[in-house]
Amino acid sequence: MLLNIRHTTRYDFSAPVDHGLQRLRLKPKSTHGQRVIDWNLELTGAKLQTEYADHHNNHTVLVSLDPGIQTLEISCSGSVETADNAGIFGHHSGHMPMWAFLRQTALTKPGPRMRALAAGLAADRGNSIDVLHELSRAVLGNVTYMTGQTDATTTAEQAVVAGHGVCQDHAHVFIGCARAMGIPARYVSGYLKMADRVDQDAGHGWAEAMVEGLGWVAFDVSNGISPDSGYVRVSSGCDYREAAPITGITFGPGDSALAVSVAVEQQTVEQ
Repeated sequence: MLLNIRHTTRYDFSAPVDHGLQRLRLKPKSTHGQRVIDWNLELTGAKLQTEYADHHNNHTVLVSLDPGIQTLEISCSGSVETADNAGIFGHHSGHMPMWAFLRQTALTKPGPRMRALAAGLAADRGNSIDVLHELSRAVLGNVTYMTGQTDATTTAEQAVVAGHGVCQDHAHVFIGCARAMGIPARYVSGYLKMADRVDQDAGHGWAEAMVEGLGWVAFDVSNGISPDSGYVRVSSGCDYREAAPITGITFGPGDSALAVSVAVEQQTVEQ
Protein backbone atom coordinates (compact mmCIF):
# COMPACT_ATOMS: atom_id res chain seq x y z
CA MET A 1 0.00 0.00 0.00
CA LEU A 2 1.25 3.49 -0.85
CA LEU A 3 0.31 6.06 1.80
CA ASN A 4 0.52 9.84 1.63
CA ILE A 5 0.98 11.60 4.96
CA ARG A 6 0.69 15.25 6.00
CA HIS A 7 1.37 16.31 9.58
CA THR A 8 1.36 19.92 10.83
CA THR A 9 1.95 21.13 14.37
CA ARG A 10 1.42 24.81 15.19
CA TYR A 11 2.24 26.67 18.41
CA ASP A 12 0.85 30.17 18.96
CA PHE A 13 2.53 32.06 21.80
CA SER A 14 0.82 34.88 23.66
CA ALA A 15 4.14 36.76 23.95
CA PRO A 16 7.40 36.69 22.01
CA VAL A 17 9.60 33.68 22.75
CA ASP A 18 13.05 34.37 24.18
CA HIS A 19 14.56 30.98 23.34
CA GLY A 20 13.46 27.44 22.61
CA LEU A 21 14.59 24.00 21.47
CA GLN A 22 12.48 21.23 19.97
CA ARG A 23 13.35 17.59 19.37
CA LEU A 24 11.48 16.13 16.39
CA ARG A 25 10.85 12.43 15.76
CA LEU A 26 8.70 12.80 12.67
CA LYS A 27 10.52 11.04 9.84
CA PRO A 28 9.85 7.31 9.34
CA LYS A 29 12.69 5.01 8.34
CA SER A 30 12.78 2.39 5.64
CA THR A 31 12.61 -0.78 7.69
CA HIS A 32 11.05 -4.23 7.59
CA GLY A 33 7.54 -3.70 6.25
CA GLN A 34 7.85 -0.13 4.95
CA ARG A 35 9.86 1.90 2.45
CA VAL A 36 10.04 5.70 2.58
CA ILE A 37 9.60 7.09 -0.93
CA ASP A 38 10.03 10.74 -0.02
CA TRP A 39 9.80 12.90 3.08
CA ASN A 40 9.96 16.67 3.56
CA LEU A 41 10.18 18.87 6.64
CA GLU A 42 9.27 22.57 6.64
CA LEU A 43 9.86 24.93 9.56
CA THR A 44 8.38 28.37 10.18
CA GLY A 45 9.87 30.23 13.12
CA ALA A 46 12.71 27.77 13.71
CA LYS A 47 16.03 26.60 12.26
CA LEU A 48 17.37 23.09 11.88
CA GLN A 49 20.46 22.53 14.04
CA THR A 50 21.34 18.86 13.59
CA GLU A 51 20.02 15.41 12.64
CA TYR A 52 20.98 12.09 14.19
CA ALA A 53 19.79 8.60 15.12
CA ASP A 54 19.01 8.49 18.84
CA HIS A 55 19.59 5.58 21.26
CA HIS A 56 16.41 3.88 19.99
CA ASN A 57 17.57 4.33 16.38
CA ASN A 58 14.87 6.94 15.71
CA HIS A 59 15.58 9.59 13.11
CA THR A 60 15.80 12.73 15.25
CA VAL A 61 16.00 16.41 14.33
CA LEU A 62 16.97 19.18 16.75
CA VAL A 63 15.66 22.67 15.92
CA SER A 64 16.07 26.03 17.65
CA LEU A 65 13.30 28.62 17.76
CA ASP A 66 13.94 32.03 16.29
CA PRO A 67 14.08 34.61 19.11
CA GLY A 68 11.03 36.85 19.24
CA ILE A 69 8.61 34.61 17.33
CA GLN A 70 4.98 34.20 18.37
CA THR A 71 4.16 31.38 15.94
CA LEU A 72 6.02 28.12 15.37
CA GLU A 73 4.85 25.76 12.64
CA ILE A 74 6.36 22.35 11.96
CA SER A 75 5.08 20.60 8.84
CA CYS A 76 6.13 17.29 7.34
CA SER A 77 4.80 15.31 4.42
CA GLY A 78 5.75 12.34 2.35
CA SER A 79 4.92 8.98 0.87
CA VAL A 80 5.58 5.57 2.39
CA GLU A 81 5.10 2.16 0.79
CA THR A 82 3.90 -0.41 3.32
CA ALA A 83 3.37 -4.16 3.51
CA ASP A 84 1.33 -6.43 5.77
CA ASN A 85 3.74 -8.53 7.88
CA ALA A 86 1.13 -9.54 10.48
CA GLY A 87 2.65 -7.07 12.92
CA ILE A 88 6.12 -8.65 12.86
CA PHE A 89 8.80 -5.94 12.91
CA GLY A 90 11.66 -8.37 13.39
CA HIS A 91 15.14 -8.23 14.88
CA HIS A 92 16.24 -5.65 17.42
CA SER A 93 18.28 -2.62 16.33
CA GLY A 94 19.57 0.46 18.09
CA HIS A 95 21.84 0.80 21.10
CA MET A 96 19.42 -0.13 23.89
CA PRO A 97 20.06 -3.50 25.60
CA MET A 98 17.08 -5.82 25.86
CA TRP A 99 16.96 -5.56 29.66
CA ALA A 100 16.06 -1.87 29.27
CA PHE A 101 12.68 -2.94 27.86
CA LEU A 102 11.92 -4.90 31.01
CA ARG A 103 12.40 -1.88 33.27
CA GLN A 104 9.22 -0.01 34.17
CA THR A 105 8.95 3.75 33.69
CA ALA A 106 6.80 6.27 35.55
CA LEU A 107 4.14 5.93 32.83
CA THR A 108 4.09 2.11 32.67
CA LYS A 109 4.69 1.11 36.32
CA PRO A 110 1.97 -1.29 37.47
CA GLY A 111 -0.12 -0.71 40.57
CA PRO A 112 -2.46 -3.23 42.21
CA ARG A 113 -4.95 -3.33 39.32
CA MET A 114 -2.33 -3.92 36.65
CA ARG A 115 -0.46 -6.49 38.74
CA ALA A 116 -3.69 -8.44 39.15
CA LEU A 117 -4.32 -8.28 35.41
CA ALA A 118 -0.81 -9.51 34.58
CA ALA A 119 -0.88 -12.22 37.24
CA GLY A 120 -4.04 -13.72 35.79
CA LEU A 121 -2.36 -14.13 32.41
CA ALA A 122 1.06 -15.17 33.66
CA ALA A 123 -0.29 -18.18 35.54
CA ASP A 124 -0.22 -20.28 32.36
CA ARG A 125 1.88 -18.51 29.74
CA GLY A 126 2.03 -21.22 27.08
CA ASN A 127 2.76 -19.74 23.67
CA SER A 128 3.88 -16.14 24.20
CA ILE A 129 2.10 -14.92 21.07
CA ASP A 130 -1.18 -16.32 22.36
CA VAL A 131 -0.62 -14.75 25.77
CA LEU A 132 0.19 -11.37 24.23
CA HIS A 133 -2.96 -11.40 22.13
CA GLU A 134 -4.88 -12.37 25.26
CA LEU A 135 -3.22 -9.48 27.09
CA SER A 136 -4.23 -7.07 24.32
CA ARG A 137 -7.86 -8.18 24.61
CA ALA A 138 -7.75 -7.95 28.40
CA VAL A 139 -6.38 -4.39 28.32
CA LEU A 140 -9.12 -3.22 25.96
CA GLY A 141 -11.70 -5.03 28.08
CA ASN A 142 -10.55 -3.11 31.17
CA VAL A 143 -9.84 0.27 29.54
CA THR A 144 -12.61 1.46 27.23
CA TYR A 145 -11.51 3.73 24.38
CA MET A 146 -12.66 7.24 25.26
CA THR A 147 -11.13 10.56 24.20
CA GLY A 148 -10.79 13.67 26.33
CA GLN A 149 -10.40 11.85 29.65
CA THR A 150 -6.62 11.35 29.80
CA ASP A 151 -3.51 13.22 28.70
CA ALA A 152 0.22 12.69 28.13
CA THR A 153 0.87 12.58 31.90
CA THR A 154 -1.71 9.86 32.67
CA THR A 155 -0.08 6.69 33.95
CA ALA A 156 -1.07 3.18 32.93
CA GLU A 157 -2.38 2.35 36.41
CA GLN A 158 -4.49 5.53 36.45
CA ALA A 159 -6.04 4.55 33.12
CA VAL A 160 -6.95 1.07 34.42
CA VAL A 161 -8.46 2.51 37.60
CA ALA A 162 -10.46 5.05 35.58
CA GLY A 163 -11.52 2.37 33.09
CA HIS A 164 -11.04 4.52 30.00
CA GLY A 165 -8.32 6.02 27.86
CA VAL A 166 -6.90 6.35 24.34
CA CYS A 167 -4.25 4.54 22.29
CA GLN A 168 -1.40 5.93 24.38
CA ASP A 169 -2.98 4.59 27.58
CA HIS A 170 -3.72 1.19 26.00
CA ALA A 171 -0.10 0.88 24.90
CA HIS A 172 1.24 1.84 28.33
CA VAL A 173 -0.99 -0.67 30.13
CA PHE A 174 0.01 -3.42 27.68
CA ILE A 175 3.72 -2.56 28.05
CA GLY A 176 3.57 -2.40 31.85
CA CYS A 177 1.77 -5.74 32.11
CA ALA A 178 4.07 -7.44 29.59
CA ARG A 179 7.13 -6.29 31.51
CA ALA A 180 5.57 -7.54 34.75
CA MET A 181 5.25 -10.93 33.01
CA GLY A 182 8.95 -10.88 32.06
CA ILE A 183 8.38 -9.93 28.39
CA PRO A 184 10.36 -6.99 26.94
CA ALA A 185 8.01 -4.36 25.48
CA ARG A 186 8.19 -0.85 24.06
CA TYR A 187 6.05 2.02 22.79
CA VAL A 188 5.70 2.88 19.08
CA SER A 189 4.54 6.17 17.60
CA GLY A 190 3.36 6.46 14.01
CA TYR A 191 0.46 6.90 11.63
CA LEU A 192 -2.63 4.88 10.81
CA LYS A 193 -4.78 5.03 7.70
CA MET A 194 -8.38 5.01 8.88
CA ALA A 195 -11.13 3.53 6.76
CA ASP A 196 -13.69 6.28 7.41
CA ARG A 197 -11.63 9.47 7.10
CA VAL A 198 -8.41 11.08 5.90
CA ASP A 199 -8.07 13.97 8.38
CA GLN A 200 -7.27 13.05 11.99
CA ASP A 201 -6.73 14.85 15.28
CA ALA A 202 -3.35 13.24 16.01
CA GLY A 203 -0.98 10.44 15.15
CA HIS A 204 -1.32 6.93 16.54
CA GLY A 205 0.45 4.82 19.14
CA TRP A 206 0.77 1.09 19.80
CA ALA A 207 3.03 -1.42 21.53
CA GLU A 208 5.64 -3.97 20.52
CA ALA A 209 6.71 -7.03 22.49
CA MET A 210 9.75 -9.24 21.98
CA VAL A 211 8.79 -12.79 20.99
CA GLU A 212 11.40 -15.55 20.75
CA GLY A 213 11.96 -16.62 17.15
CA LEU A 214 10.10 -13.62 15.70
CA GLY A 215 11.68 -10.53 17.25
CA TRP A 216 9.53 -7.46 17.89
CA VAL A 217 5.82 -8.03 17.25
CA ALA A 218 3.32 -5.15 17.28
CA PHE A 219 -0.06 -4.98 19.02
CA ASP A 220 -2.57 -2.18 18.47
CA VAL A 221 -4.73 -2.64 21.56
CA SER A 222 -7.17 0.14 20.65
CA ASN A 223 -8.15 -1.53 17.40
CA GLY A 224 -7.70 -5.12 18.56
CA ILE A 225 -5.28 -6.10 15.79
CA SER A 226 -1.61 -6.38 14.95
CA PRO A 227 -0.59 -3.51 12.63
CA ASP A 228 -0.94 -4.19 8.91
CA SER A 229 -0.21 -2.21 5.73
CA GLY A 230 -2.33 0.70 6.98
CA TYR A 231 0.30 1.57 9.59
CA VAL A 232 3.47 3.65 9.27
CA ARG A 233 6.01 3.18 12.04
CA VAL A 234 7.97 6.35 12.94
CA SER A 235 9.66 6.04 16.35
CA SER A 236 9.91 3.82 19.42
CA GLY A 237 10.91 4.14 23.06
CA CYS A 238 10.43 2.71 26.53
CA ASP A 239 7.24 4.80 26.78
CA TYR A 240 5.47 7.67 25.01
CA ARG A 241 7.90 10.28 26.29
CA GLU A 242 10.81 8.60 24.48
CA ALA A 243 8.86 8.14 21.23
CA ALA A 244 6.82 11.37 21.16
CA PRO A 245 6.79 13.15 17.78
CA ILE A 246 7.76 16.51 19.31
CA THR A 247 9.30 17.35 22.68
CA GLY A 248 11.13 20.45 23.85
CA ILE A 249 11.26 23.58 25.95
CA THR A 250 10.59 27.27 25.39
CA PHE A 251 11.52 30.30 27.46
CA GLY A 252 9.32 33.38 27.53
CA PRO A 253 6.73 35.25 29.59
CA GLY A 254 3.59 34.03 27.85
CA ASP A 255 1.46 30.92 27.34
CA SER A 256 1.06 28.80 24.21
CA ALA A 257 -1.78 27.20 22.28
CA LEU A 258 -1.25 24.00 20.30
CA ALA A 259 -3.00 22.86 17.12
CA VAL A 260 -2.25 19.56 15.33
CA SER A 261 -3.52 18.26 12.00
CA VAL A 262 -2.76 14.85 10.50
CA ALA A 263 -3.91 13.42 7.19
CA VAL A 264 -3.24 9.87 6.00
CA GLU A 265 -4.60 8.59 2.71
CA GLN A 266 -3.90 5.81 0.25
CA GLN A 267 -2.41 6.91 -3.05
CA THR A 268 -4.07 5.46 -6.11
CA VAL A 269 -1.51 4.18 -8.59
CA GLU A 270 -2.54 4.82 -12.18
CA GLN A 271 -1.91 1.99 -14.59
